[in-house]
Amino acid sequence: MKQRFYLDTSVFGGVFDKGFDETSLQLFERIKMGKIICLYSELTETELVDAPARVKTFFKELPKENLEKVEINDNILTLAAKYVEEKVVGETSFDDCIHIATGTFYRADILVRSTEV
Repeated sequence: MKQRFYLDTSVFGGVFDKGFDETSLQLFERIKMGKIICLYSELTETELVDAPARVKTFFKELPKENLEKVEINDNILTLAAKYVEEKVVGETSFDDCIHIATGTFYRADILVRSTEV
């Protein structure tokens, strides 16, 4: 069975950022080869609206058969709120917690997120 990775929106831009580009490109190569299924949500799509054109293009050119769009539901929003309330993930935004809760809810094998170096 293929592994399913939930990708935070920041990961798509990582292919264009020094320090993340090499690792990000390796990850996306595995997705393109069909070794990994990339989970993403409508929050990802919303956040990509304001992304640079090259990031949007990169996302749109990923093979659709290796992508799985998942829906954000009330259970996810409740879990994200609980993460914030309990300070489970430290200082972060509610949207970041939604990404984390979405990966958790859909039982992603790995949650991939870029952070500042």
